Amino acid sequence: MDQMTSSMLELANMDLLAKMDSPIHRRHPAAKLLVTILYIFVVVSFPKDRLSALIPMVFYPVMLFQLSGISMRTCFYKLRFILPLLCAVGIWNPLLDREAVLTIGALTITGGMLSFLTLLLKGVFSLMASFLLISTTGIEQICYALSILKVPDLLVTQILITYRYISLLLKETGTMMNAYSMRAPGQNGLHFSAWGSFVGQLLIRSMDRAQNLYQSMQMRGFRGSFYYARETAFGLADMLYIIIWAVVFLILRMFDLSELIGGLFL
Repeated sequence: MDQMTSSMLELANMDLLAKMDSPIHRRHPAAKLLVTILYIFVVVSFPKDRLSALIPMVFYPVMLFQLSGISMRTCFYKLRFILPLLCAVGIWNPLLDREAVLTIGALTITGGMLSFLTLLLKGVFSLMASFLLISTTGIEQICYALSILKVPDLLVTQILITYRYISLLLKETGTMMNAYSMRAPGQNGLHFSAWGSFVGQLLIRSMDRAQNLYQSMQMRGFRGSFYYARETAFGLADMLYIIIWAVVFLILRMFDLSELIGGLFL
């Protein structure tokens, strides 16, 4: 299986995850979206030297993985290409900040190491929350939630179309790569000298395909906004879902639970 086909199958698998049935899947998309935004905001707000206070924030994604029936292994497999980028963002911190802040036996923890681990956890927690949102809600429901929150229709439609037709872009790229490999047998990958023409041809083919798609959408009644999602009522359970998680996030942000729990056993 080539890489393009594998990518398209992974996108389709995300849609299958969103069609599962669980207490989290049944929550209103606007409630899940608001909780996810609040969670990411709280996670990012932790100072760079509060690693121990940040660790308990893992409670939210772990709980949602259990309630939704989605495997945590699936999450990290889907994010396998993004996680190394998180490491690259703060990889220089241990070299720039070498001031010792903690000594455990023969191991000395510097400020750079602490800030690097904190930044890494912030990124991992935020990605886990985002993955849980898309895998338990689906792109149509997320766009429906954005429209409820008064996000401009133009932006919502752009998000929906971009997600839905990225598979067509992958298919066009795969077709061009197959054609290139037939003209250059035995060559691994795309030669540097062909990058410019390849991207140019991909852009032209994508624009032609986009024009055809847009004309088809207009013939089907598209006038600037559309949603495939089924409208759902915002109930008391959804309000409680937001309130309970907001209280939990507030407690985890105000108190260092790792330090409090550790003090009970010392």
